[in-house]
Amino acid sequence: MKPPNTQPISTSNKVLSSVLFGSRWLQVPLYLGLIIAQLVYVVHFMVELEHLVFGTFSLTEEKIMLIVLGLIDVVMISNLLIMVIVGGYETFVSRLNLEGHPDEPEWLSHVNANVLKVKLATAIIGISSIHLLKSFINAPNLTNEVLLWQTVIHMAFIASAVSIAYIDRLMVHPARH
Repeated sequence: MKPPNTQPISTSNKVLSSVLFGSRWLQVPLYLGLIIAQLVYVVHFMVELEHLVFGTFSLTEEKIMLIVLGLIDVVMISNLLIMVIVGGYETFVSRLNLEGHPDEPEWLSHVNANVLKVKLATAIIGISSIHLLKSFINAPNLTNEVLLWQTVIHMAFIASAVSIAYIDRLMVHPARH
């Protein structure tokens, strides 16, 4: 029995709805490409780690610190990729059905587009912070203009993330304001 206010859906609307909804699967190759990009970062990490381990005796403390910060940067970018791949797939393509899996990320159970945006913004701030710290350690080799612009860009990332989080908070909790 149909509810009294519903009208039958035409065949053309059903087809159009199916095509539009099915188009989400076009994102799968994009996520697979990000997995390949992550593999490239793993190779880069291993090369830098080898350079650190086997070059330690010829490296200054400053160079060691820069290499370690570079490794941290690679790990943070890899974490960002995982958030985009897993969170984006779960949000926009299909459920991963990981409920009860011991390795299910805690954040995945309540992921949506807004949560993903805030997480990505904070991850970008972390990556930018590491990059800025590397620049400050390497400051004698950089111009003041480069350092200034990197700081301004970092502050823009922070302002953007705070704005995104604030807007998300307003949308999620409209009764609070």
